[in-house]
Amino acid sequence: MTVLVYVGAALAEIAGCFSFWAWLRLGKSALWLAPGMLALAAFAYLLTLVGSEAAGRAYAAYGGVYIAASIVWLWTVECVKPDRWDLTGAAVCLAGAAIILFAPRPA
Repeated sequence: MTVLVYVGAALAEIAGCFSFWAWLRLGKSALWLAPGMLALAAFAYLLTLVGSEAAGRAYAAYGGVYIAASIVWLWTVECVKPDRWDLTGAAVCLAGAAIILFAPRPA
């Protein structure tokens, strides 16, 4: 469940941020901002569903998922093929996120 929540949050955050990028950098209509703000609200809500006792830990682990999802966005939406350094960096970030989120902790 945690992985699905993180993936959904990442997609929502990237879509929300991209709507602002499209408006400011690509000359799209300001109407792009309304769904973007809804996507950012969905992102914030989804992160509250992560099973972690500390928000900071949930956010830190999410960072790795966000980076990997951004590389997927780069490839699928922006049609820019990631290079080996993009993929290696994303893998390292996902490993770090897994350590943060799933490490055994004292009760």
